[in-house]
Amino acid sequence: MIYLHEVQDKVDQWIKLNGVRYFDELTNALILNEEVGEFSSLVARIYGEQSFKTIEQEQAANENIKDELGDIFFVIVCLANQMDISIEEIFKKNLAKKTKRDKHRHHNNPKLNTRNSKSQ
Repeated sequence: MIYLHEVQDKVDQWIKLNGVRYFDELTNALILNEEVGEFSSLVARIYGEQSFKTIEQEQAANENIKDELGDIFFVIVCLANQMDISIEEIFKKNLAKKTKRDKHRHHNNPKLNTRNSKSQ
C-alpha cells in the first residue's frame, strides 16, 4: 500500500531528477487550472451533452480522461510539496470534517435517494 506521504516523496524525487526544480506556485496554480479545464472538456463530452469533433477523439476519450486526472493529481502534489503541506494530514482532517458535517445530511437528501441517479 502506498501512503500519500510516499506519493509526495516520489513526486519530489521525480522533480529533482527530471524536472530540475518546481515551477513557482503561481505557475503551478495556473497549470492546475489548465489541466482541470482539459478534464472538464472531456467530462462534458463523455458524460454531458457536448459531442466530440472526430471519431478518433471519441475513441481515445476514456484513456485521455484518466491521463488528465493523473495530471491534476500530479500538480496538486507539486503544490502541496512546495507549500510544505502534508496531503495525508489534510485528507484525514477533511474526511473527518465531512463525516461530522454530512453524517446524516446526504442520507436525508431526497435528491440523492432517487433510483434514477446516473452515478449509482
